[in-house]
Amino acid sequence: MKPLKINLALQGGGAHGAFTWGVLIRLLEEEWLEFDGISGTSAGAMNAVMLAEGWRKDGRRGAATQLDAFWEAIADKGIQMPMPKILEQSLNKWWMSMFQHFSPYDINTMDINPLRDVLDEITDFKALQHHSPFRLFIAATEVTTGKLELFNEQELTVSHVLASACLPNVYKAVTINNKHYWDGGYAANPAIFPLIHSCDAQDVLIVLLQPLQRGALPVRTEEISDRISELTFHCAFLREMRSILDIKTSSQRWGWVSGDFEKRIRATRTHIIENSELMSALDQMSKYDNSRAFLLELKEEGIKTAEQWLETSTGDLGKRDSCDLPGLFG
Repeated sequence: MKPLKINLALQGGGAHGAFTWGVLIRLLEEEWLEFDGISGTSAGAMNAVMLAEGWRKDGRRGAATQLDAFWEAIADKGIQMPMPKILEQSLNKWWMSMFQHFSPYDINTMDINPLRDVLDEITDFKALQHHSPFRLFIAATEVTTGKLELFNEQELTVSHVLASACLPNVYKAVTINNKHYWDGGYAANPAIFPLIHSCDAQDVLIVLLQPLQRGALPVRTEEISDRISELTFHCAFLREMRSILDIKTSSQRWGWVSGDFEKRIRATRTHIIENSELMSALDQMSKYDNSRAFLLELKEEGIKTAEQWLETSTGDLGKRDSCDLPGLFG
C-alpha cells in the first residue's frame, strides 16, 4: 500500500477507552498508515498522549508498548472484591451516588487522582513537548466560561491531560494558569475542526465510544439518567459534525466562491470506527470498571472492529468518505 497520513479523533468514555486501545493497536500494524494530528478528549486524550509518547520513544512498536503499559497500569489500580455480581453492581452504584450528593471538595479533599501517578511514571512530558511525532489537540472545558480549550503538544503537562478527564463530581477542577478546567467532553468529544484547520492530512478517522443511535426509548429512571449523561457528552460532537456537513453541502453550491476554510472542509474525507452493538449494551457504570478482564475484553473488541473497518474501508482512504455523513448527521 502507498503510505497515507491520516488524522485521528478519539472520543472519551472512561474505561470504554480500552476499546480505542484495541483499535489503535490494530491500526499500528498497518505500516502504510501514518498519523498527522490527533485530537483527544478524556480517555481519548490519554490514548492520544500514549500513542504520541510511545512513537517518540520507538516508533510503531513503542506506541503499542506505551498503550499497553498505560492500560495495564489502569488495570493494576482496579480493586476487585470476590462477591456476587449483583452485589458488586449495587455497591458501585451506591458509591457513585455519593458523588451526586457530596462535592469532591467535601469527600476528596486531598484531590487524589490515581491517573496522575500513572501518567507521571510512564510519560516524559518535557521530551514530548519538544519531540512529539504528531500534532496533539487535547480538549478541556474552561469552567467559568464553558468554552473549549485545546492544549497542544508544545505545552502539554500531566495537568493538561488530567484537565481533559476531570469529572466534576469526582475530582476538583484542574487549575492551570489561574483558569479552572473540567472534562473536555462538555465542549468537544472529540474536537474535529482543529484537525481540519491545522493539519495537512485530509482524512479524519473518528473513533467513537458512544453509539450514534439508540434503538429503544429509555423509560426506567436509570435508563433515562444514563441517556441524559450520554447526551451531555455527545451533543457538542453532533453539533460539530452537523456544522461540517452544512459547510460541505453549502460550499458545493458556492463552488469557486468558497473561502479557504470551506475548501479545506470540502476536501476533508471522514471515516468512523464504532461498535454500536457493543456500546449500546454497556451502561454508564461500566465506564468506571477498570478491572483487567473488562479492559482486555474491550481491547479485543476494538481490535476486531478495526479489522472489520480496514477490510471494508481501506479503499476509501485518500479518496472519499467511508461513512454516510448526511445519513448520520443530517
